[in-house]
Amino acid sequence: MVVAIGLPSPAGDGASVRFLVHAANRARALTRLRNLGLRSVYLRGNAEPPTPDEITAVLHHPDGLLWKSAPGAAQELWHPARTLPRAPAA
Repeated sequence: MVVAIGLPSPAGDGASVRFLVHAANRARALTRLRNLGLRSVYLRGNAEPPTPDEITAVLHHPDGLLWKSAPGAAQELWHPARTLPRAPAA
């Protein structure tokens, strides 16, 4: 199963980030996002389902967890989760 979800950027800059997660089910997809430090992630409905291109991207990536700035940035490529910008330490 592929889950696509738009969330506020973890960098705290007010931007939005679109995540793609490949997992066995929705609960595991959410667990993978929470393990990245995105603790308040919940899926409610399917307002922004993944496009066929997004499904192909996440299925062919070895990590199965990708992100990119959303919306817009048509030329931006998908990034692996390990390159996700973090909020500065307080």
